[in-house]
Amino acid sequence: MNPRPRYRLLAVDIDGTLVNSRDELTPATRAALARAGRAGMHVVLATGRRYSHALPLVEPLGISVPLVTASGALVKDPADHRTLYQAAFADGVLPRLVEAVERRGFDVLLYADTFTQGFDFYLARPSARRPELAEYLSLNPGCGRLWPELVRQPPPGVFAGFVMGTRDEMLALEAALHAELPGDILTHVLRSPRYRGFMCELAPPGVTKWSAIQRLAAGWRIDEVEICAVGDDVNDIPMIRQAGLGVAMGNAVDEVKAAADRIAPTHDEDGLAEVVRWLLED
Repeated sequence: MNPRPRYRLLAVDIDGTLVNSRDELTPATRAALARAGRAGMHVVLATGRRYSHALPLVEPLGISVPLVTASGALVKDPADHRTLYQAAFADGVLPRLVEAVERRGFDVLLYADTFTQGFDFYLARPSARRPELAEYLSLNPGCGRLWPELVRQPPPGVFAGFVMGTRDEMLALEAALHAELPGDILTHVLRSPRYRGFMCELAPPGVTKWSAIQRLAAGWRIDEVEICAVGDDVNDIPMIRQAGLGVAMGNAVDEVKAAADRIAPTHDEDGLAEVVRWLLED
């Protein structure tokens, strides 16, 4: 029998890690993750994407892959769309958060666990006030549902959300929100390669990709030192810092590289396949 691998859980970001700059899952990366699965590793996709946008990447992998979505706020089993974990804001926080965003002239989109209802997020108005969000909505037609009372009475079951604008605007908004709601929210400012604008992700405090991975690992009786986490952007930093082996992709932002134990080739060089080779052969 083959010995048990040193790392028993491989947590993989999607954009900038699993897929390349053309949003492709390459044959080399797909084969590498299948090899990791055959070796006995649990493979987990951990992404800032919403569930429906991450789901199409699961079937081509050919392995059982839990999906950590919305940067850790929602975890689902794609085999039957069962919800394994859903975050929640403390009482009274969400209305204050939405009002604070709206007061500064931005639209907020709110995520709820509504995949089986045929949509992904709620929004207060049919057209965006900012060009960055207008682009997002144009590229995601039919994915939202209008909730006109969103500011005064947010919809039920919201576990996360985001705002879009320029990088400077989102950094300024992030600082203002933390000053107004100290300790009540967690934020990340980052940019998806699909869009021109930057996102300010909004979540309950303590909710990260790493917190979701910890829950899965505990259920599988996997120690944190037996986890390898791979990513490229700021919402990957907690899992890269805390995992037994934290790997930054060669295309990662500088903050992620500074937090990592090792740096892999880029996503356009099948860097994730190289990481799997490290885990199984080194």
